[in-house]
Amino acid sequence: MKNYRFDIAYDGTRYYGWEHQPNVDTIQGKIENVLAVMCKSDVSAIEILAAGRTDAGVHAEDMTASVRLETDMTEKEIRDYCNNYLPEDISITNVKVAADRFHARYNASGKTYRYTIFDGEVKPVFDRRYYTPLDGQLDIEAMRKAAEYVKGERDFKSFCGNPKMKKSTVRIVDRLDITRKGGYVYITIHGTGFLQNMVRIISGTLIEIGQGKRKSEEMVSIIEAKDRQAAGYTAPAKGLCLVKVDYD
Repeated sequence: MKNYRFDIAYDGTRYYGWEHQPNVDTIQGKIENVLAVMCKSDVSAIEILAAGRTDAGVHAEDMTASVRLETDMTEKEIRDYCNNYLPEDISITNVKVAADRFHARYNASGKTYRYTIFDGEVKPVFDRRYYTPLDGQLDIEAMRKAAEYVKGERDFKSFCGNPKMKKSTVRIVDRLDITRKGGYVYITIHGTGFLQNMVRIISGTLIEIGQGKRKSEEMVSIIEAKDRQAAGYTAPAKGLCLVKVDYD
């Protein structure tokens, strides 16, 4: 039995997130079902572990996962077999034999997420599943000013969607860029790790600042409050995409 690293891209629109759940479609569940048939084993013997558990409706350009498999297939044959039987909205982009102790989640040193917004006059049709539409143009400079207060090592409890979270909510955000390209606005965030819904809540708060509903300086008191109620709304899932996972 060998340990494999999978690089995976998926459109999360019709899935209930990464982690398998009973009676609903998930990314993990779909991949495990295919691997079980490939290895001629019971699906309960297959467990593919991702670098993170994306929420329902969230996408990934480059998710990393690890899984132990008993197979004589080559890396390319595994990749091609999976892509032949997986639905068209999930793609295995690469398969490699990994070190025996490699773990996609525990060995990850950082993640990059991108949140996409469209605030132009005419909403695009063909990528409508991958952005959040807004009425009225956002104040990008106000959002950038607020973003500066987020960077660094902070207690992000105000941006945690799990009210029962008992572990530390301290995280490091070392990059938070806001860029515009035509009617598209991109919030790109990189950090060592993220809390449940953290990127979507930060994005929702920045959107409210861009809409003039909050001042940029309020970001300081929001962070200091350590209270979910102090922050903005949780931005819709469809605008969020995991771009890359880092490994040292």
